Amino acid sequence: MSALDYVAEVSAVPIGDILRRYPLAADYLANIRLSGVDETKTLPEILEDVDEDMLEEFGLDREEVIFHFCAFIEAFSRVKRPDEAISSITILGGRNKTGRPEMVELTITPGEVVSIVGPTGSGKSRLLEDIECLAQRDTPTARQILINGSVPDADKRFVAGGKLVAQLSQNMNFVMDLTVQEFLEMHAKSRMIAGSAAVVEKCFAVANSLAGEKFTLDTKVTQLSGGQSRSLMIADTALLGSSPIILIDELENAGIDRREAVKLLVGNEKIVLMSTHDPLLALRADKRIVIRNGGITKVIETTAEEEETLHKIEAIDSVLLDIRNQLRGGGIVAKESIPEFQEI
Repeated sequence: MSALDYVAEVSAVPIGDILRRYPLAADYLANIRLSGVDETKTLPEILEDVDEDMLEEFGLDREEVIFHFCAFIEAFSRVKRPDEAISSITILGGRNKTGRPEMVELTITPGEVVSIVGPTGSGKSRLLEDIECLAQRDTPTARQILINGSVPDADKRFVAGGKLVAQLSQNMNFVMDLTVQEFLEMHAKSRMIAGSAAVVEKCFAVANSLAGEKFTLDTKVTQLSGGQSRSLMIADTALLGSSPIILIDELENAGIDRREAVKLLVGNEKIVLMSTHDPLLALRADKRIVIRNGGITKVIETTAEEEETLHKIEAIDSVLLDIRNQLRGGGIVAKESIPEFQEI
């Protein structure tokens, strides 16, 4: 729907119904001093009783208020979710740091996890950046990213909201001094999510289940640790976010339950790509991209033998997690308390 389509709806439907359908629209009215209006009236009826001098303070007349109000609704309705379903993302190879071509064409579908492995400085983050900007042979690597097998148009590449790709970087810093509850409510409201209170509560519970140290809804987001911040943003991305493609840079450094984090994202039919040095995360992926000298050298599908090996790695990881928890709780780690290590 365009802004003009919304004009017809707003002119015929009581403002109370409009606000229940588009909760964020109340902010627009509040900004022009029209909060607390009679919700049984339409917006044109409300504006009939408004002093024109007040509207002139905002450089608007009655018709312009209606049109801007509808444009506001249209813009945020568009942000709520990407315009089309994403059935695949394809990476077409470019070149490495020496100019050698990458002989790669990799297509990834919703529910798949792809890990990106390689030495520090090899170019893992550069690949994530190419995907994040939906590169079209216009980055240093000359890679091309296709959506549903086609070149994405400029709107998909450069739109400010409702982006196809969300990236969770290693360092996440909040600048707004909001509580966790206010932060989640703001996101739910801006994405026009129905039943936002229940979704916010679920998002908070999931974030706490991923974090090592629990936090409350009243905790300021600026007071969250790095791991707590990543936990909150992963839950937010999975449950509140509309972006179907998720990029994660070194999840193992977040200090969170990384296995559950990946399960959460994949369970919500996201395409997940993550750079990692963690063998547990690398082998939990369906495929892994190997990076050397700034280029993709190979793509490996996780084998059945590797999946068996993964079970052993997870057992070791569980032991290490128990040790971490003992140390964090002020306990003493004794060799005899760790049967798996007694023969080492």
